[in-house]
Amino acid sequence: MYSLAIHGGAGTLARHQFTPEKEAAYHAALKEALEAGDSILKNGGQSIDAVEACIRSLEDCILFNAGRGAVFTHDKTHELDASIMEGKFLKAGAVAGVTGIANPIKLARSIMDNSEHVLLCGRGAEAFALEQGFRIENPDYFYSDLRYNQLMQVINESSAHLDHSVQLPPDEKKFGTVGAVACDVHGNLAAGTSTGGMTNKRWGRAGDSPIIGAGTYANNATCAISCTGHGEFFIRAVVAYDISCLIEYAGMTLEQACQKVVNDKLVKFGGEGGLIAIDTQGNICLPFNSEGMYRAWKSNESDTFTAIF
Repeated sequence: MYSLAIHGGAGTLARHQFTPEKEAAYHAALKEALEAGDSILKNGGQSIDAVEACIRSLEDCILFNAGRGAVFTHDKTHELDASIMEGKFLKAGAVAGVTGIANPIKLARSIMDNSEHVLLCGRGAEAFALEQGFRIENPDYFYSDLRYNQLMQVINESSAHLDHSVQLPPDEKKFGTVGAVACDVHGNLAAGTSTGGMTNKRWGRAGDSPIIGAGTYANNATCAISCTGHGEFFIRAVVAYDISCLIEYAGMTLEQACQKVVNDKLVKFGGEGGLIAIDTQGNICLPFNSEGMYRAWKSNESDTFTAIF
């Protein structure tokens, strides 16, 4: 059997702020991304390939805060983060603060497969990308009026903002760090996460998405996790690895561990967000402590499901 789940971000979402057209667009984008991974898994493919395929689809969609739809930094640029990990050998790759890379998850995969390192940052990561044959996109590729208007509303403030916290007209309130987790027919787990970070961020800020153990983790002995939310809290709580530890050392089920971390530990010190999780039995858990989380999931034994609230 196999199972697969994806997310497009979690945060303060209000149902009345979604027109039927906007809601349909999100559901369609989630379904398309999920099918990109499902087409690999149903043919006996590897979980790591399915995770990458799902996230690349979400990065290519301007609706989500990753890849093409990334938010602007204070300097009116785009700094992208991503990570990917497989559970059999605990191999991982990650990238932080890169510009011009259309699919940061692909670069993270290349770091995992083609270097001795796990995390590469900024200009060094971009130099590695060029050596690996990546194309550097023009800044116009990442431009959207929505993201630029979000920046303009807060550019004179000293703090960075989660993109869904910036007040926009109801039909333009969008956000979405993206991620995927998968269990393939061989029982191997994988996880990945990609993001454009926070609107108006400065000083090379990176959140939990490129940090193995915080925003992304996979281990065949326990589970695979991809997180979304306020990254600083997820780093401090080491969320992804904490769930794995509760399973491995405390004997919790996937559901018990996820609920403990997301709806107890994070809530107690103000951490908003959610995650997607999967174990080697193909069990899926998608907890969040915010008003909503863009998500989709399926297995070889079930239909495709998409949800926002």
